[in-house]
Amino acid sequence: MSTSPILDSVTPRTQPYHHGNLRPVLVDTAVQLARLTGPDGVVLREVARRAGVSHNAAYRHFEDRAALLQEVSDRAMADLEQAMRERIDTVAIEDPVTRASERLRETGRAYVDFAIREPGLFAVAFTTSAGPRDHNSATWTGPYGVLNAVLDELVDAGALTPERRVGADVACWATVHGYAELHVHGPLQEMPAALRDEILESVLDVVHRGLMGS
Repeated sequence: MSTSPILDSVTPRTQPYHHGNLRPVLVDTAVQLARLTGPDGVVLREVARRAGVSHNAAYRHFEDRAALLQEVSDRAMADLEQAMRERIDTVAIEDPVTRASERLRETGRAYVDFAIREPGLFAVAFTTSAGPRDHNSATWTGPYGVLNAVLDELVDAGALTPERRVGADVACWATVHGYAELHVHGPLQEMPAALRDEILESVLDVVHRGLMGS
């Protein structure tokens, strides 16, 4: 029996599966639960039940909850990265400086939009410690890699000096992530969407001025 009305809203899997594709079935089920409950719903026994298999079968693919949570986090990060890339790809401005500046703003807008649209996945995305392992931005992937690539475009366009580029990624990320958290889990949860977007533009203005020194 499910222990939560929220979990009861996730329909157990009724379609047959082949043993070889059980792992992706478990991950898909865990992602479904994460969307509704955040990291708290990603429990191996519940995921196995929803997938229609024994928990022992699930443990053959994931040694513990942390391993499954990492898979869901990876999926959430991939979805966030895709959302960011889709937004920056809409920028059709030809001027290199203006184009890079607008692409940076779109990464911030996409980040906050994803957090509001997928609060469960957004929470799971940051429950693990996986992240950049070195200081070479060329090797970074995921949302952090997208952000760094856009910041590098600003340097290439001459809008951002190499000196100001140092640490800019963390500053941008921390600012936008904090703003998103205020709306998803903090005191700004009830703010109307129009006002939220308006204030976000002011936040992005502050980031821009801080980076450019103006």
